[in-house]
Amino acid sequence: MKEKIKVAQYGCGKMSVYTMRYVYEKGAEIVAAFDIDESKFGKDISTVIGGEDKGVVITSNKNAEKILSETKPDICIITTMSLFSETYDAFEVCAKLGINAISTCEEAFFPMNSNPTLTKKLDAMAKQSGCTLTGAGYQDIYWGNLIATLAGSTHKIAKIKGSSSYNVEDYGIALAKAHGSGLTLEQFDKEVASVDKVTDEQRQETIEKGEYLPSYMWNVNGWLAARLGLTVTHQTQKTVPQTYKDDLYSSTLGMTVKAGDATGMSAVVTTETAEGITIESECIGKVYGPDEFDKNEWTIYGEPDTTVIINRPSTVELTCATVVNRIPDVINARPGFVPTEEMPVLEYRTKALETYVK
Repeated sequence: MKEKIKVAQYGCGKMSVYTMRYVYEKGAEIVAAFDIDESKFGKDISTVIGGEDKGVVITSNKNAEKILSETKPDICIITTMSLFSETYDAFEVCAKLGINAISTCEEAFFPMNSNPTLTKKLDAMAKQSGCTLTGAGYQDIYWGNLIATLAGSTHKIAKIKGSSSYNVEDYGIALAKAHGSGLTLEQFDKEVASVDKVTDEQRQETIEKGEYLPSYMWNVNGWLAARLGLTVTHQTQKTVPQTYKDDLYSSTLGMTVKAGDATGMSAVVTTETAEGITIESECIGKVYGPDEFDKNEWTIYGEPDTTVIINRPSTVELTCATVVNRIPDVINARPGFVPTEEMPVLEYRTKALETYVK
């Protein structure tokens, strides 16, 4: 590819501060930007990322189809919500116009095991228009490719166990609410934990209807199983509220979370496979107390045992860098909804992004 890659930014919140800047610094350019916040409409994207005016004005997402059809970007970065159903409209307009799209939506990482109906619908649309849709971010490397690489150095695996924690303050209100932050324990039990107090048959029925609320690890376990060539026979999820001993103010929620109320949640997903390998992963997302910090820890049990621990990872920046570095892979991939487990192991981009497009 000889020309600069043209990128559209769908969602101009916290994550876009980095994705848009990284796009420019990797030799590509932003040609359109959308949001739902009326206070941002008409403003140059430099008001989000800093620096000189870029000549790109933020407009309403309601204008996305018209502007995308005019600007014809090579790819659209979607940084809005955490649930696949909530990002569907953004994916749909891209699929309709034949524009590649990559999203930080956590469920979009492997939505085929939590919302197969919408995934199949988008997959068909993307195949027809000849574009590629996917989800990526922090989990692409630190919950996915890193673990798959460690597995490649292991003779025999009995179990893969992982745990990752992150501060919901860093990601915006949609993620914080999805984790039950700010709810009383009674509210958490009713609004969050209740989704998994069902039989396997009831859960599958909810999944088929597109109404299931997966934790991030639900999709990660599906991704890992697919990447490692494992056949999933059974998968369960359990969510538990997290609390703190003192009141904590949340700038994202705009409220004080009272001591003993839910600061967020821990979700444990256990996956059994036909090959006898168990994947047990936990994600802990909450409003942090002053003594808490991000941590990522995974252990592969087998011959031999191997543990990797990453303390204080910059999850926001790592998420955004992963998305931008993935752009050439998405453009090169086959049409359809394609999880990154089908794409090459992510590489550091030493040259302009268009250099890596076939």
